[in-house]
Amino acid sequence: MTTTARPKPRRLLKSAGARAEEVPDWRDAKIAELRRLIQVADPDAVEEQKWKKPSNPAGVPVWYHHGILCHAVALKNRVRLTFLKGAYLEDKRGLFNACREGNAMRAIDISEGEAIDAAGIQSLVRAAVALNSSSGRP
Repeated sequence: MTTTARPKPRRLLKSAGARAEEVPDWRDAKIAELRRLIQVADPDAVEEQKWKKPSNPAGVPVWYHHGILCHAVALKNRVRLTFLKGAYLEDKRGLFNACREGNAMRAIDISEGEAIDAAGIQSLVRAAVALNSSSGRP
């Protein structure tokens, strides 16, 4: 007698923000804080949820203004804010502490309990907008 393995049932989430509603933790609070800072730095930035998958059905918040500015992802023990053209931005406050070896991307890892440098994040967002809006884009 052979048995067929049945797939495990998955709980479906109903909205893009469902992860934050169902599993709130410090990472969700950090992403919410980043969201507010980005909106203040660039009120014209548009946020979309991208890269949805079974392990992250809500997706990843991605901010756009004349192209992608940055995206935030909740990792196991940190939140990562990644600027797609971060290598071309002047990081006056030295915030980039991850993904520094690539030719374009730079990221900021934020751990639990770590304060977010609001002025630094907003400065990087404004610089990313200016870079995306310039005619000589890298």
